[in-house]
Amino acid sequence: NKMLEKIDIGSLAYKNNLVAIKIHFGEEGSTGMIHPIYVRRIVEFLNKFEWKLYITDTNTDFRRFGKPRLFFGITGGNLDSIVANYTGNGKVREKDSYSPGGNPWFGNKREKTSRRRPDRASMLYTNLARSAYKEVPIILGGVEASLRRFIHYDYKQKKLRGSILSDAKADLIVYGMGEQAITQIAERLSKGKDLTNIAGTCERLSEKAFRARQVREERATILLPSWQEICENKDLFLRAEKEVDSQARSYADKQLIQKQQSSWIIQHPQPPRLTSKEMDSLYELPYTRCEHPSFPNVPAARMIQHSLTTVRGCSGNCSFCAITRHQGPAITSRSHESLLREAETVSSMKNFTGTISDLGGPTANLYGVSCRIGSCKKHDCLYPKVCKNLQVDEKAFLSLLKQISALPAVKNVFISSGLRLELLVKTPALFKEIIRAHTPGTMKIAPEHTEKEVLEIMHKESHEQLRKFLNLGRRLSRELKKDVHFSPYIISSHPGCRESHTAAMAKTLKQLGLELRQFQDFTPTPGTLATAMYVTGLHRDTEKPIFVARGQSERMKQRRILEKLLQSKNTSQQRRYPRKQKKGNYSGKRKK
Repeated sequence: NKMLEKIDIGSLAYKNNLVAIKIHFGEEGSTGMIHPIYVRRIVEFLNKFEWKLYITDTNTDFRRFGKPRLFFGITGGNLDSIVANYTGNGKVREKDSYSPGGNPWFGNKREKTSRRRPDRASMLYTNLARSAYKEVPIILGGVEASLRRFIHYDYKQKKLRGSILSDAKADLIVYGMGEQAITQIAERLSKGKDLTNIAGTCERLSEKAFRARQVREERATILLPSWQEICENKDLFLRAEKEVDSQARSYADKQLIQKQQSSWIIQHPQPPRLTSKEMDSLYELPYTRCEHPSFPNVPAARMIQHSLTTVRGCSGNCSFCAITRHQGPAITSRSHESLLREAETVSSMKNFTGTISDLGGPTANLYGVSCRIGSCKKHDCLYPKVCKNLQVDEKAFLSLLKQISALPAVKNVFISSGLRLELLVKTPALFKEIIRAHTPGTMKIAPEHTEKEVLEIMHKESHEQLRKFLNLGRRLSRELKKDVHFSPYIISSHPGCRESHTAAMAKTLKQLGLELRQFQDFTPTPGTLATAMYVTGLHRDTEKPIFVARGQSERMKQRRILEKLLQSKNTSQQRRYPRKQKKGNYSGKRKK
């Protein structure tokens, strides 16, 4: 009730019947904070169907609220559970930003059974729901299910796995963001209809049911390499991933079909992307933006509680990233009016101290972009260079920053989301304004690497763009008399990256005067082309062999090179800012 205090619960009856949607938060590690980043699908239910939302903090008592009238909706949390629980090198993570106090454990026991978020959480919750009510449909959604919907690589087990829909034996997967699909599912079930051919979903069919469907329906389909074919020839895993990626980018109207070990997976085409008006209504639902009372002090909540989402989707095509596959390649921007209303709501919160922590999305400076020709099948707008048809409206973003900054209770508006360097170079007025007022001292940038061969495999902008960005950024900083630093984010051991590449990168970063503050070993997460290259050892475009650092010793060699940079940075900081000696004798010698 505390979480839903802004909603008139008494008005949410549906035909005088109690209608419950059971959503689990807590033990999977993602606490139940009512914020538009976390629970878009849930509040869409409340808005459209006027249903009552129950939140339970246990994943064992699936009978607590009785048998669901429509279905179980299950998600593994805000992150893939394996990514949340293990590093790219397979080590257990000791912190979880989505758990109370950042503690991923119940209590102090560092045991697998004590983790708040179980491994492959979607599968565990599906099994528990099925054991409670066998006949109730189970719908999987969220990042974990979405990116594991076809044959995928599991880096913890170091092997390929079949679709999570087959492993969990759920009825459907809602892939991507899912608001339209989950609404249609609810409508159909409430009318007693079946769940076939819903855009934005994947079905699981037995051999017999699949054959019957093929005879009954004539639709354009693409047959992906099967489980057996991929097991016999792992090179086909890259082919399959490239086809899935291509279909996601082109918004194709074809079904994707893949044979698993004992079943078939059918992916139906994506629904149309949300319009700006639909985005506005979705993000302006009455979220409390508060943590669950049972799970206070969640580190991630501090960052996003006073943040605003401006865009959805990403026009980039980075090999290591799954955002485009999950949110889509086309950009949808919210209106100024909607964002201003949300900013006013945030600034009126009791704990608001004057700072909007982030105004962004997957890529903040893609706000307001459009395509001169409407759309295309490739949707590779930023690689190898910015597409001539991509129209970037820096005035729209500048106007938005000005209007939100002018609100009475707002003192600072920061942009903490990612920024594309090549776009900032093309929009110097926006770049200057961000440096002037919307960067808290250090601007975090993500060149990921500096060497040409690796950048090509990553599908990132050329190194020359980084140099142009730094030259312009430092000139603007001098003009504004601002002491702004640029902190690069780097990936080591990416497919195609050798030890020599990492050594050359370390040298280049020093020459550019960039202090490395953080880097990450490449993690072969599900649903990316980089992971397919990691598994097959083949280039994503040419399908020719490339070097892949898979072994621990190979990865550690690259890691040590970057760790030396971190150590030298810390040493230089100590020289620049030596600790002041407190008064008194701290030398360890006794006073005479």
